[in-house]
Amino acid sequence: MRTIALIAATLAAPLHAAEADPALPDPTIVVTANRTPTPLARVGQSISIIDLPELERRQSQTVADVLRTIPGVTIARNGGLGGVASVFIRGADSEQTVALIDGVKLNDPSTPGGGFNFGNLMIGNIERIEVLRGSQSVLWGSQAIAGVVNMITRRPTERLAVNARGEVGYRGTANLVANVSGQAGPLSASVGGGWLRSDGISAFAESRGGREPDGYENWGANANLTLALGDDVSVDARGWLSRGRVNQDGFPPPSFAFADVNETAVTREIVGYTGINAALFGGRLRNRLGLAITDTDRRNSVPTSSVPSFAGEGRNERIEYQGIAALADGWEATFGAEQEISRFATSSNGGAVTSGRARLYSLYANLVASPAAGLTLTGGVRRDDHDRFGDATSLAASGVYTLGASGTTLRASYAEGFKAPSLFQLLSNFGNSLLRPERARGWDAGVTQALAGGRLQLAATWFQRDSRDLIIFISCPQPLAGICTGRPFGTYDNIARARAEGLEAALTLKPVDGLTLQASHTYVDSRNRTPGNANLNRRLPRRPEHSSSLAVDYRWGFGLETGVSLLNVGPSFENASNATRLPGYTLVDVRAALPVGKRLELTARIENLFNAAYETALRFGQPGRAGYIGARVRI
Repeated sequence: MRTIALIAATLAAPLHAAEADPALPDPTIVVTANRTPTPLARVGQSISIIDLPELERRQSQTVADVLRTIPGVTIARNGGLGGVASVFIRGADSEQTVALIDGVKLNDPSTPGGGFNFGNLMIGNIERIEVLRGSQSVLWGSQAIAGVVNMITRRPTERLAVNARGEVGYRGTANLVANVSGQAGPLSASVGGGWLRSDGISAFAESRGGREPDGYENWGANANLTLALGDDVSVDARGWLSRGRVNQDGFPPPSFAFADVNETAVTREIVGYTGINAALFGGRLRNRLGLAITDTDRRNSVPTSSVPSFAGEGRNERIEYQGIAALADGWEATFGAEQEISRFATSSNGGAVTSGRARLYSLYANLVASPAAGLTLTGGVRRDDHDRFGDATSLAASGVYTLGASGTTLRASYAEGFKAPSLFQLLSNFGNSLLRPERARGWDAGVTQALAGGRLQLAATWFQRDSRDLIIFISCPQPLAGICTGRPFGTYDNIARARAEGLEAALTLKPVDGLTLQASHTYVDSRNRTPGNANLNRRLPRRPEHSSSLAVDYRWGFGLETGVSLLNVGPSFENASNATRLPGYTLVDVRAALPVGKRLELTARIENLFNAAYETALRFGQPGRAGYIGARVRI
């Protein structure tokens, strides 16, 4: 076991307590942990919450910039705005994280790993982010080995509400976002949209010779509708759209060395959900039947050709039933069934199209019980049937105990995760139809202590996860045999193992009214544990061992709010052999917001105040010092 003298973190409590506002969701209620609204005091898993006041205070443009400040989470991004962004939770691969918009999966079956690119995900009209750490496949299925990131968009309100904001700044950046919500008779609605554009930076790091700016533009829209058909029956419809266009750099001939190129990548993502909700037996049995669709279209092109250099389409269709039964006071069961059909099609330079399809049936059940005062226990099981690899069973259990008036809360959990092989890994020209799912087992244990009447809150969590049957690309030497038959350029195999362990620690302090200090530190030791592998016991690529964040915000008596944030990320390695080192870095941001009357607020911020030069992926640049000014309007 690695040394535990290092602090690390996981808030099982919100990072910020929302001001009392009936239009805002209760920060002590979470939905991701049990797939139903649950008081935080009854959740045994490690979860962080970024609510609307905190999102507004930070003034961030992208979800990735918010996630990298959360305990246990680090980010690697290929360039500036619009570049591919990977999210590593507790040292796991980015493809092993489930990303959700309003509870609907965002993964793209046409990517090699079947994961989700966070690079096009703007804050837009997102009002809440919940990050659930640890394996969560019992309730969230395939990919939930590392955890779950759930983005919740603005919800309908009872009264008409209009929110808008605009911002301009660094390298021609402009950002406009608006949302309208309200209720008319039985219909409640929230509809909005956003636009962002920037001249950008060179994705090929300017410090290494990159000169051509790689611009970015994104259009987005969101909708959330609820139609009440009676006191106990309603229909939901939700939608989310993102279209991002980014210039990117690559490896042009004849040298095929990384350099400036004039290539454009366009990604269009559509998420749709519609469902019917019915409460029976006086509300003791709540039922939901829904259909969810995620559709992603990617096109890369160069000016010298009318044929896309790459084209990819990925689509998920999911039919799901979920029931929630109140069995007794403090006892609740969640159960459900799902059918997911995934499809993909890819081609390069107008060549032959590679396509495929897979079907996954799932059953799950989860019980939350409070057998004694202050004690909540949770246990669940899931069974999946995949038409390619067969069956998979996942288990999970957790507990949380609050010690009366002492302010002490103890949490512990054990969970299993699995990730089905991607369609590309199974069915492409490099595919292996005999692949098994990746599997993981993990546990964590933590304590949260509230002091000084709740003004000081300390939290620490220790975790470990062992992963096996990890899928990696292998070369195929001549003569071709076994799984290499017909695969002269290589294929995929379940031969890798990994272990991640560490500590997460966090502190929230409110010494006086108006002043809030939040700090966290994470230590993650994630290593290759594959027997006989040349990289045995070496650290996994792009996973820093140490990362820390600090945010200090103060609201002055006349309404001005000022803040400073610091992010420190330790060194990591670019490659599996640990031969190429990525230096650590420190970023400092400052911000201010000044209300003008009741409906207008002026904002300003400087990111990377000291103009640090750093890379989260080798040779890919990151923005330097950047300033922005803006305004928010609420009606």
